[in-house]
Amino acid sequence: MIAKVLVLLCLASTTAALVGRTQASGVRGKLICDGKPAAGVVVKLYDDDRGLDADDLMASGKTNANGEFELSGHEDETTPIDPKLNIYHDCNDGIKPCQRKFTIKIPDSYITPGKVAKKIYDAGTIQLAGKFPGEGRDCLH
Repeated sequence: MIAKVLVLLCLASTTAALVGRTQASGVRGKLICDGKPAAGVVVKLYDDDRGLDADDLMASGKTNANGEFELSGHEDETTPIDPKLNIYHDCNDGIKPCQRKFTIKIPDSYITPGKVAKKIYDAGTIQLAGKFPGEGRDCLH
């Protein structure tokens, strides 16, 4: 009986190590377009997985009528998560297909253990009218 319990404990420990530890992060901010609130803009919080693995979506939403948003989410990883915020918008975009997309990397100091983000990164007020480094277009987000 004791041997069975020890085997089960070892298996549980091994499984937990393979799955990883639960880590959380969050971000808030305000989006504006030409000085006016950018309402209804899609924002998504991801764990950036480099390589062949697809990024893990931790949370998504849209800005409110004032252009404000707040997202938080969690993911299980064996190594520290790499949180990032993707913003998809049409500010000053005319009739071009798809949406403009850019990414903001969230500092590691805003990663906390568990399922609830204890620190929320404040991205501040972001003027969407300008161009951003690494900006692209996204049709499928």
